[in-house]
Amino acid sequence: MSENIEAVPWEPPVAGDEADTLIGSLERQRRTLAWKCGDLDTDGLNARLASSPMTLGGLLKHLALVEEEYFSRRLLGREYGPPWNAVDWDADPDWEWHSAAADPPERLYALWENAVAASRANLRPVLAEGGLDTPARLSWPDGRAPSLRRILIDVIEEYARHVGHADLIRESVDGRVGEDPPR
Repeated sequence: MSENIEAVPWEPPVAGDEADTLIGSLERQRRTLAWKCGDLDTDGLNARLASSPMTLGGLLKHLALVEEEYFSRRLLGREYGPPWNAVDWDADPDWEWHSAAADPPERLYALWENAVAASRANLRPVLAEGGLDTPARLSWPDGRAPSLRRILIDVIEEYARHVGHADLIRESVDGRVGEDPPR
C-alpha cells in the first residue's frame, strides 16, 4: 500500500492529551490493518478461513465504508460519495464485503487509502474548531447526536475487531504474524 507512513504517528503518545491519544490509537489500528493487508495479489486478498466468508479485500472495502460513514456522513452530515452512493443498501446490506472479490488489489488499496485520507482531512478542522465534544451532524434515531469523542471510540473499536480478523486471515495466507508492522 502506498500510504505515507512517515506522516502518521507510530503509536499513541505515552502521555498525550485525550484527542492525541484517541487519534494515535486509531492510527495504530490503521497502520496495523495496512500491514496485514499489504503486498497481496488478488488471491491473497480473496483468501478466507473455512469458518467465514470474510476476506482481507472485504475488510479493506468495509473499513473504507466505515471511514466514510463515520467521518463524512455522521460527523459532517454529508451524503455518500462514490462508490457507496450507487449501492442499493436495502437490497444488499453487505455489498462491500462480497463485491470486493471483483475488485483488483490496486482498487481496494486505493479505496481504503483515499477514505483514510479524507477522514483525516475531515477530522482536522472539527478538532480545531470544537474539539472532542463537537456533536455529529447526523443524529441517532432518538435525536441524540454523538460527540466526536464517541465517533472516534466507535471507529477504534471497529478497527480493533477487524484487525484481529486480519491477523488470522493473513497468517493463513503466508504466515505473516506479529502485533506491529516493522518500522
